[in-house]
Amino acid sequence: MRAIWKGSIAFGLVNIPVRLYSATESQSLASHMLHKKDLSRIRFQRVAESTGKEVPAEEIVKGYEVEKNQYVILADEELREVAPEKSTGIEIQEFVNEAEISSLYFEKPYYLEPDKGAGKAFALLREALLKTGKVGIAQFVLRNRDSLCMLKPYGQGLVLNALRFASEIRSMEELSLPSSEKISPSEVSLAIKLIEGMADSFDPAKYKDTYTDEVQKLIEAKAKGQKREAPAPKATKGNVIDLVAALQESLGSVKKGKKRSVA
Repeated sequence: MRAIWKGSIAFGLVNIPVRLYSATESQSLASHMLHKKDLSRIRFQRVAESTGKEVPAEEIVKGYEVEKNQYVILADEELREVAPEKSTGIEIQEFVNEAEISSLYFEKPYYLEPDKGAGKAFALLREALLKTGKVGIAQFVLRNRDSLCMLKPYGQGLVLNALRFASEIRSMEELSLPSSEKISPSEVSLAIKLIEGMADSFDPAKYKDTYTDEVQKLIEAKAKGQKREAPAPKATKGNVIDLVAALQESLGSVKKGKKRSVA
């Protein structure tokens, strides 16, 4: 892996030099837009609406719309002036319980690795977080943007989760959501039994990106001039009319499935 950022974690008066790595990678397959007639690549051009002609890069400016069709132009130099001051420090501002942080705020995970000579201080922070059950909340500058983040222990390392700011979370007030007044205690009881019957420990390895796998197989088959058989259509589920009946039938299916797996 290649580090995407180098700096340090500020933990009180303790300074821990670290390197930051992306913890995830995309598994999607890249495709290109081609001309159907000759399979030549399609190129996109920057064209002015007023002339229909391509505009060279040196004549393109950044405009921010303040009213319809009215723009304020900001030069790169002006944007650099208001950009957050680049810092090489992840300064922990407070420690909180992770359960207090809604999943809405989580954006992207990164791995942290101690730099040379920082192993002991890195391990100290990791062990202290483990024993207190707390996570560290910090801000730092990543790719010229202010970033809010959470630091937590993960195995022998530390994970930095980039967090969204509160201003980025949309309100649910505009949604039309049902109340729980019309739900009977018996329906809730059946739903709880179904959940308990389907409960298991989370194993992410059980879940596969089947679509990407199937597309890859299709690409390989077509490249060899072969034709893949179409998969059998999946049974569609109808609208739920009798909620209790649906819950009871689901619960029965779960119980049968568990009996088969035990045998």
